[in-house]
Amino acid sequence: MPLVGAKSANPPTRQGRWKSSSLLVMVLLCALPGCGAFRHNTTTGLPQRHKFTADQLVVQSDIRLPKNHPLIQDLEHLREEMAHTLQLPLQKQPVTVYLFADEVRYAQYLQTAFPNLPPRRAYFVGTTDELAVYTFWGEKIQEDLRHEYTHGVLHASLKDVPLWLDEGLAEYFEIVSSKHGFNAEYAQQLTEALNNGWRPDVKRLEQLGDVGQMQKADYLEAWAWAHFMLHDSETTQAVLVDFLNELRFDAHPGPLSDRLAKALPHYDERFVAYAATLQQNLMTAGATRIRD
Repeated sequence: MPLVGAKSANPPTRQGRWKSSSLLVMVLLCALPGCGAFRHNTTTGLPQRHKFTADQLVVQSDIRLPKNHPLIQDLEHLREEMAHTLQLPLQKQPVTVYLFADEVRYAQYLQTAFPNLPPRRAYFVGTTDELAVYTFWGEKIQEDLRHEYTHGVLHASLKDVPLWLDEGLAEYFEIVSSKHGFNAEYAQQLTEALNNGWRPDVKRLEQLGDVGQMQKADYLEAWAWAHFMLHDSETTQAVLVDFLNELRFDAHPGPLSDRLAKALPHYDERFVAYAATLQQNLMTAGATRIRD
């Protein structure tokens, strides 16, 4: 049963993408008779002109990219960044990136190989045979590759990843490492939601096992929980790290919320307090832009 993750097609801005119904998709492709297209094994049209391997990254591309190309180096650094941040060993299973020269060729291939998939800028497709990222050379190429490659590294390293956490970490790591996963637009939207009375509920997120159940705001909340656990304190970071390390050996280690509650009995209130620090980061960033 392949696992698929995607980036939305042609969003005008990050905020516009978040407001779009096609923000992000993480779906389990069914093995029922009506879903036979997803089992179609075809390589017709895949980029094959240029191919090279760097550690556990395999790149097949229509475009010639040297191994020292900044985009490739960024993915290599991302793999190391994830291992360091999440305290996981470097994954051994390779992740293959299929990079098409343009959107037309990319769309034509997806229509042939996965005709039931809606248009998206990039996809991660994981099967027992291969962990693959499909995308094309475009304006959002670095963001798209970082997001989908994060899915690939996680699924190469762990037995399984809860849907909401998989997306939250992919949203976190798609931001260049110097920003430590900080997304200014998400932080602004989070602040506005809290000011309007919204409150976080990670237990609700944990019940979402199918992307059809997820709403637009769930992706934002998933990012916020990932950022909170990684940056609030050593305690919250340890809860996440320990959970991920258990996922290396056990696909069902129990709810992450139970571990948060045990370590921090009022973790939801702690989350709200942490959101205030994100607002401060926004104000600091704005002041910096004014000075610049």
